[in-house]
This record gives sequence, C-alpha cells and structure tokens, in this order.
Amino acid sequence: MATEQPQRVVVTPTKSVGISIILTVLFGPLGMLYSTIWGGIIMIVISSVVALLTFGLGLIVTWPVCVLWAAVATNSYNKKLMAGKLQY
Repeated sequence: MATEQPQRVVVTPTKSVGISIILTVLFGPLGMLYSTIWGGIIMIVISSVVALLTFGLGLIVTWPVCVLWAAVATNSYNKKLMAGKLQY
C-alpha cells in the first residue's frame, strides 16, 4: 500500500508597486533593494560614481531611472510569481 505525500502549498505575498516607487523616490538606489537586489546594488554603484563625477548633479538623471527600474522590476516579479515561474 503506497502512502500519499501531503500536498504542500507555499504562499508568497506579492510586492507592492506603490511601496516600491515610494521607497525609491525617498531613498533612491537604496529603495530599489525592496524590488530588486541586484538592480539596487548596480544603481548604488552607478549613482555613487555619477554623483562624485558631477558633484551630485548627475543624480537628476539616475534618480528617475531608479524609480522606473524599481516599478518595472516589481511588476515583473509579481507577474512571475502569479505564473509560478519564480525560482527560490
């Protein structure tokens, strides 16, 4: 007689695009760590270099890029989560 294994369900909450945008607007690349770890690390490095080379004026360009990237990354994460394609 074969014993059946109980079915396990993993519940993972979605990430909020609104919170992602708010965190990134307030904290820039650090706020991106909520939505995408690697994107946040990459933008921390890029923003630091740009800020040093342009005396902070380059952040006018990098900050909105961070916000856009965070929103897209959060939306992508949620779509993959709903499709069941995320790797843990």
